Amino acid sequence: MADVIRLSASSFHSFSSSLLTSSASTLNSPQLGCPPNFSLHRKICPLSSSVAGFSRLPFTPRKQLPSFKVHATVTETNQPKWWERNAGPNMIDIHSTQEFLTALSEAGDRLVIVEFYGTWCASCRALFPKLCRTAQEHPEILFLKVNFDENKPMCKSLNVKVLPYFHFYRGAYGQLESFSCSLAKFQKIKDAIEMHSHSDCKVGPPKGLEDLNLESVSAPIEKPTVST
Repeated sequence: MADVIRLSASSFHSFSSSLLTSSASTLNSPQLGCPPNFSLHRKICPLSSSVAGFSRLPFTPRKQLPSFKVHATVTETNQPKWWERNAGPNMIDIHSTQEFLTALSEAGDRLVIVEFYGTWCASCRALFPKLCRTAQEHPEILFLKVNFDENKPMCKSLNVKVLPYFHFYRGAYGQLESFSCSLAKFQKIKDAIEMHSHSDCKVGPPKGLEDLNLESVSAPIEKPTVST
């Protein structure tokens, strides 16, 4: 039995060489995922430098990109300032003495409410939206807006010393009433409208317009106080 399984030294050497050649061929095959230039005769690199034939990429720390906060701002363009807004065709801006006299003369028998205001006057600004609504509710009434800074001589002649200030006129009757008024006292304007809403209403003799020689008034006046 021993003679049957005994191999000669030359046969064993030939068998070993054939087995190694076959193993190397199998390991170098692309089907096993090895790179084409992989060889068994190469020295196997440590796992830290190569894993399954893929070289380790150098580690680069990720840079922290700066963050920016974007603040969106909306800028109003071509928007009228609060005193430039108009409630309708029955609200007119007055820029001169002549415009004021012409508007009163052309009003006929209509009730005219004149508001004297300042662009810097906080009380005027607070009251203005409500005045615009009143103008919309009473299209039969003519509302005149007089900018104090543009018409200082006229305001001096009409004794306007507090803002906002109101004059009530009606046609040939001239000035009917005048008073200062703030938003908290807006009921005064409503009461005056109710009182002077009829064309036959007349309070005292005509006044105000006959002494309105504003062209000769040129001296500057002090800044009026603000009604509270």
